Amino acid sequence: MVFSSTIFLFLFLPVVLIIYYLLPKIKYKNVFLLIASLVFYGYGEHKFVFIMILSIIINYFLGFIVEYAKKYSLIYRRISLLLVVLVNVALLFYYKYYDFFIENVNSVFGLELPLKHIVLPIGISFFTFQIMSYLFDLYLNKVKLQKNPLKLGLYIALFPQLIAGPIVRYIDIAEQIDNRTLSVDYFAEGLKRFIIGLAKKVLIADSFGIIADYVFALSPNDLSTMLAWGGAIAYTLQIYFDFSGYSDMAIGLGYMLGFKFIENFNYPYIAKSVQDFWRRWHISLSSWFRDYVYIPLGGNRTGNVYVNLLIVFFVTGLWHGASWNFVLWGMWHGLFLIIERLLKNSKLQNIKIPYIVTWFYTMIVVIIGWVMFRASDMTYAWEYIKVMFVFNNIELADNIFIFLLNDNIYLLVLSLIAATPVYKYFNRQSEHYKSLLYISTFIKPIFLITLFILVTAYVVNSTYNPFLYFNF
Repeated sequence: MVFSSTIFLFLFLPVVLIIYYLLPKIKYKNVFLLIASLVFYGYGEHKFVFIMILSIIINYFLGFIVEYAKKYSLIYRRISLLLVVLVNVALLFYYKYYDFFIENVNSVFGLELPLKHIVLPIGISFFTFQIMSYLFDLYLNKVKLQKNPLKLGLYIALFPQLIAGPIVRYIDIAEQIDNRTLSVDYFAEGLKRFIIGLAKKVLIADSFGIIADYVFALSPNDLSTMLAWGGAIAYTLQIYFDFSGYSDMAIGLGYMLGFKFIENFNYPYIAKSVQDFWRRWHISLSSWFRDYVYIPLGGNRTGNVYVNLLIVFFVTGLWHGASWNFVLWGMWHGLFLIIERLLKNSKLQNIKIPYIVTWFYTMIVVIIGWVMFRASDMTYAWEYIKVMFVFNNIELADNIFIFLLNDNIYLLVLSLIAATPVYKYFNRQSEHYKSLLYISTFIKPIFLITLFILVTAYVVNSTYNPFLYFNF
């Protein structure tokens, strides 16, 4: 079940909210939310819910092992931590990487080991990382052992952030499980955030998705340079509005239920460097890798910082999917982070470069990276990028590109505005002028209602509703 489906919008969510608010105590609400979350996850693929329940049970007892090991020497603590990593990575490896591993073994050694063709449980990377963050923080004495399996299960399975993030850490939500605020203001803020996120996903991301799917289905030999750039930019906008839209919906749903989740995006396409991009893009994931991989490796303090960066971005790429394309994408970003760090430490650091130049460089790196991410394989990615930079004899532009541009010019303008903090700026300005504030207060509800009606019509009538996070 996904947030932009009719079954979620018109059946699951209304029923859950009604029952949730009718229940008198937080403990009853928690039990109901856990049940509802398991129903949400199990909808369509019932067997996957048992995998999640098994993961919850195993990690519940792993928590006691980690806690118990603290009473003994450091070696016992480290063994408990190693056990946490091995168990969770093994589960993730089997469902997500087993066939990928066998394919590469067969390719390297000329073997014919059979593949299992394992179906990937949706969101397994998200909830596995959430579980591990709880156990890591328990090991570091940042959180207390959760002895109630239902509460731990709720943290792991809570449906708003279950299948597409943000990756919520236990330390940020532990208190809210037992004591959270339910109010009209919270619900209204959550509803507004949900509608905006839904519109970003349905109206903008899905529209660009149609273009990206069309262009990336073509052979590079059939692409003009401008059409190749058009497809790459379409996917660049699709993945941002899809992913940030889901995060907005998750945060909005959290507010409706009384939970506060962290922000996951902060206008990444206005970044002035690749480092700045990763401070703004998928913040919950980048901070997870920083705290639990980069810093333990030595971070900026010990070891080779450049090797540490490459390791982190190798794993970041692999986390996104069992394909060398994703690894290449991760290493591509890691390479430019190293280049930026080297330049920062050189004599060139004092040179003032205009923002427009650094922004343009960053977006070129990001867009090329998204081509690697979206391409069916590395060969296709390379041929596609060659067309983008006119490394063959194909024409610069063609009629298809002109048609797509003319037909989607308003969508492009809307998306460029929505991807920048323009709305945020005008919202702040309206707070300083009473007349603008009154107009804004009157217009916002009308705008949101109209937007929801428009999105609803689109959801009901459209057959195109891709879910980009299946690989994750």
